[in-house]
Amino acid sequence: MTDSTPSAGKLDAGLLRVAAVVIIGAVMAILDTTVVNVALPVLTLEFHTSFDTIQWIATGYMLALATVIPVTGWASDRFGTKRLYMMAIVLFLAGSVLAGMAWNIESLIIFRVLQGLGGGMLMPAGMTILTKAAGPERVGRVMSVLGVPMLLGPIGGPILGGWLVDEVSWRWIFYINVPIGVVALVLAWRLLPADDPQPAERFDFLGMLMLSPGLAALIFGVSKIPGAGGISATDVWLPIVAGVVLIAGFIVRATKIANPLIDLSLFGNREFSISVLATAFFAMSFFGAMLLFPAYFSMVHGEPALQSGLLLAPQGIGAMITMPIAGMLADKIGVRKVVLPGLALIIAGMLVFTQVEADTPYWQLLGALGVLGLGMGATMMPIMSAALRTLTNRTVARATTSMNIVQQTAGAIGGAIMSIILAGLLAGQFGVPTAQGQVAASAALMNPQTHNQAAVLVADSFASTFLWALILVAVCVVPALFLPGARQQVSSAPSGDGDQEDENKDAKPVMLGH
Repeated sequence: MTDSTPSAGKLDAGLLRVAAVVIIGAVMAILDTTVVNVALPVLTLEFHTSFDTIQWIATGYMLALATVIPVTGWASDRFGTKRLYMMAIVLFLAGSVLAGMAWNIESLIIFRVLQGLGGGMLMPAGMTILTKAAGPERVGRVMSVLGVPMLLGPIGGPILGGWLVDEVSWRWIFYINVPIGVVALVLAWRLLPADDPQPAERFDFLGMLMLSPGLAALIFGVSKIPGAGGISATDVWLPIVAGVVLIAGFIVRATKIANPLIDLSLFGNREFSISVLATAFFAMSFFGAMLLFPAYFSMVHGEPALQSGLLLAPQGIGAMITMPIAGMLADKIGVRKVVLPGLALIIAGMLVFTQVEADTPYWQLLGALGVLGLGMGATMMPIMSAALRTLTNRTVARATTSMNIVQQTAGAIGGAIMSIILAGLLAGQFGVPTAQGQVAASAALMNPQTHNQAAVLVADSFASTFLWALILVAVCVVPALFLPGARQQVSSAPSGDGDQEDENKDAKPVMLGH
């Protein structure tokens, strides 16, 4: 008899419809993490405030994402992923409309936090929906589909934000979410398969009060390092220590209770643990470096924000070429055989940026970005799919939550690390305190008499910072060596996960339309 289950064939029409709904929501959330950055100088003038204060428009959103993600796994079980996904869209839309109507900087920051609460649930809930719908043998291909907006966001965001600010109004960087969100909400209601909530488990409220504030405090402390001039400042080390203590307390408690907010027993699965470790180093290195590319074009080559965003296009093009191929190959030949060549491409591209100078030709820079994109498309989503393909449907929601926490936290810390390194190098080059490094560099670049010399010093600082990003990518090779090297046929539960009968039941792919 012919096997007609979805996992036996290609991506069917029903699965593609589910993927389309999830992608629309993902595009909306991911674009909003980058579209605001280009508008920060305009908003500084609009609200007559300092750049240190205006930065909280971006940082507040990021912190909200980090704090709400731990709740998503439980909420997926309690309310069902479809209901949770629709609720996340509604929260995000409410925050978008209110942010567009903001009357002062304080209200804008508060409404951005509300936006982040919705945005933080969109990606993990969407990943859970897609992973369950695809089944274990198609998870690589379907995760590659989801990865497209994750790659295009950092490219399309600055371009869209620059155009809206220049041609329309800064308020439309938030209002633009409304039509997209309404379409996503209607399609989610009509196309997403219904799922059964599982209200049996009690919510780990104390765990939430430890982990969410712990993550927020840790990211907050790290993000304050460049402005404070070092880790010795009280508003840096105090939240970092508090965050570490809260997270450590959560881990200790989670090993002793029945239903913790994050199921640490998942890390008893070797493939899952290795994938999480690889994801952490990858997010720290690559997403940290991605923040530097537009800054390099802006400071060293004098490009405006919109043009800097356009120059990142080769990266997205490269990723779009390799991502669907990588997803298909990961399902067929094993994740390791795809990820290692991808990391080699990233290292090759990053190596070019460790040698940048003030007059490095554009063809060389754009070529390196294209190679980076090729490597990115072959690396990020296969690593994440390796963590999920060995799990049963019962554990997928909790696993995607853990993966998203790692990715968001590591990416935020990586961005802060790269900013700290760059700020310190610029300060050393221009002989000023760390907090004034970028200001001094910008002033010297704008002065015609010192521009050429300053450009050389700034380019050297960027090259040294990219070297640290290269080192972190190289470290990522170590856990990647232990990723699955052969095709995995059927998912199995992690160690200690239920009896055989339940395991077999949960391992079945979710049938669309039922």
